[in-house]
Amino acid sequence: MHRLSRRQLFRRAADAGLTLGAAGSFLGCQSPTIPFVPSPDDIPFEEASRVVAVRGTDLYEMTQQVIAAVGGIERIVQPGETVFVKPNFGGLGFVDCNVFTSGESTKVEIVLAVIEECLRAGASEVIVGEGGQVRDIPWDKAVTLDGSTTLPREIGSMNEQYAGKARLVSLETGSPAFDPLPSPHTDLGSIYVSSLLARADRVISIAVPKTHRWTAITGSMKNFFGTTPFGIYGKGMGWRYMLHEAAGGPAQCFLDIVRAVQPDLAIIDGSICCQGNGPHVMPGWWGETIDISDHLGDWFLLASTDPAAADATAARIIGLDVERIPHLVRAREQGVGQTQEDRIAIEGASLDELRVNFKPADLTVGFNEVLWPGFMLEYFSRWHCSPGT
Repeated sequence: MHRLSRRQLFRRAADAGLTLGAAGSFLGCQSPTIPFVPSPDDIPFEEASRVVAVRGTDLYEMTQQVIAAVGGIERIVQPGETVFVKPNFGGLGFVDCNVFTSGESTKVEIVLAVIEECLRAGASEVIVGEGGQVRDIPWDKAVTLDGSTTLPREIGSMNEQYAGKARLVSLETGSPAFDPLPSPHTDLGSIYVSSLLARADRVISIAVPKTHRWTAITGSMKNFFGTTPFGIYGKGMGWRYMLHEAAGGPAQCFLDIVRAVQPDLAIIDGSICCQGNGPHVMPGWWGETIDISDHLGDWFLLASTDPAAADATAARIIGLDVERIPHLVRAREQGVGQTQEDRIAIEGASLDELRVNFKPADLTVGFNEVLWPGFMLEYFSRWHCSPGT
């Protein structure tokens, strides 16, 4: 299947006058969730994929090792290229806990190692972007596991050496624009994402494997949900309900984003994670913390140039049946990537060496039945807004 480059996609959208400014508006509401839209252009992904695994207890060093194992950062980033790094910091500033030690967010150590690797490779700019669930990400709360430093502090040190080439962006308020990407499998026609993602030369996703109430698992592909503007799709609320109500639901939305963006590298953070009813860790009505080292004796990182293969491998590690997770099956059927076990080579460790069975999410209880009252109270109290604003 021929795919347009990110720059070609942007130019096509710009020529059609579809790019939205950061304060742009989106008209209309979407219908209730219906099955995804089949596309005659779908060609199943038949190529074999490769996932590498590294184990240890030092996440910074493990990140360097896992990048080297996929062929080195030079395989991913060329001198002069812009790099967009998407960590999963979705709960940062939303939940009242340390989202790194609780297990719901990508660890700062991994993000720092990726940034430095990209800068060493000669990247012209490295942008760490997150939309999350608040308008402005409180970056100063992005702390290392030992609490000794923060993401902004370490980026500041890197910028002294690399002439200010790294920056942090809260996408809801800091994205210059939102560009439309084609969404052939939903009834939206296109899905808007930050222009910083759409126009980057290289894209790296770093995610924590978490069991998830609506998609069974969240990984490197689901991570791109946080690049869409909740000011557009949530009408001001951090819950992007218009994407949840689109044909195919939120999973098909992020699959179409991944298909268009074609991420260059996916890293899975198997250190401290979230099990049960993720994506957040909130005892009582969300998930709970699970430390992989309590089960394996150390942590693991996965990396692959095929994000679908990385996510499918992570799903198998945490005890999920990939063939029963619709978005992973669709990822292969729609040509996004490989998810079949016999077509994914795992190097560095076997599945059996890495398996840690997570408590699965409860997919049988609907959001409205259990979570809606507390969820909305939390959202409105934090954003000081009311329905419809």
